[in-house]
Amino acid sequence: MERQRQEPYREAMAHGSFPILFITATRIGDAVLSSGLIRRLLEEIPHARFTIVAGPAAAPLFADTPNLDRVIVFEKSKNGGHWLRLWRQVRRRKWGLVVDLRGSAISQFLKRDRRAVFKRSAGAPVHKVVEAARLLKIEGDPPAPYLFTSEATEAYARELTAGKGPILALAPAANWGGKTWPVERFAQVAIQLLDGPLSGGRLMLLGGPDDATAISALRSVIPRERTIDLAGKVELLAAYACLKHARLFIGNDSGLMHLAAAAGTPTIGLFGPSDEQLYGPWGPDTRVVRGPRSFEQIRAVDPGLSQALCHMMDLPVETVTAAAKDLLAKTQT
Repeated sequence: MERQRQEPYREAMAHGSFPILFITATRIGDAVLSSGLIRRLLEEIPHARFTIVAGPAAAPLFADTPNLDRVIVFEKSKNGGHWLRLWRQVRRRKWGLVVDLRGSAISQFLKRDRRAVFKRSAGAPVHKVVEAARLLKIEGDPPAPYLFTSEATEAYARELTAGKGPILALAPAANWGGKTWPVERFAQVAIQLLDGPLSGGRLMLLGGPDDATAISALRSVIPRERTIDLAGKVELLAAYACLKHARLFIGNDSGLMHLAAAAGTPTIGLFGPSDEQLYGPWGPDTRVVRGPRSFEQIRAVDPGLSQALCHMMDLPVETVTAAAKDLLAKTQT
């Protein structure tokens, strides 16, 4: 963060805690991609106290954040009434800093020393991690996505993943059908990897409560005792902690893909009608795999990116399997 922006923070810290209102994105993936800002703020302002505003799906991700006063679950309502409800909850406090990744006007109506409000800038779009870093005028490398976990969460993850053999984690669902690779192809990749470089390994299944149909086709890939079925059974933060124990993750462009990359797990993200330049998994041990068509070519034939059309059918099993084997070889310790 720029030096001149840090001086007011130090002055406020001299008088006690420094309250930060952090309004993050609605979707899980966007919330994960900007999560590194919280870690950076904690490093620069050790006495910061956080109030984090997040949508219902993303809110549990921040439960273990240090110096956390509260997480406000932000549910949208008609006619913008959700902003009024939020204002009523936070208006009485004097904030040292308001960080608003949604680009709303709420900070104008709050008592605060500083604010950082997202505004869409001119020029070529950049990756969401870079975009978040620019909001706080961070110089150098942007803060990588990072979620805090308590010892209790980590212990629970160790219990869930206990056993022998490397873990292949799969997340076959996505938030719309157009970017969902067929689950039968996930099964074929899993069989090839668990009979090959991950021989003797286990299969971790990830997804939400509504992903039962996609997950069911994968439960017969290997014996039940070698399956770690977490789909719809654990909170996102526990899934994140479990992913730290996986040897490889393969999934569609989704919030779970970003969780895997943030966990430091070698991650393969399958892309079709979404732009990896903006939403690709972040980190050195990540790969984007797509079929023969670029995002621009897909958008040219389907400008509205209709949810009724699946644009993942031209991504062959062989391409994903080859990418997985290559990433496993390059991340071998």
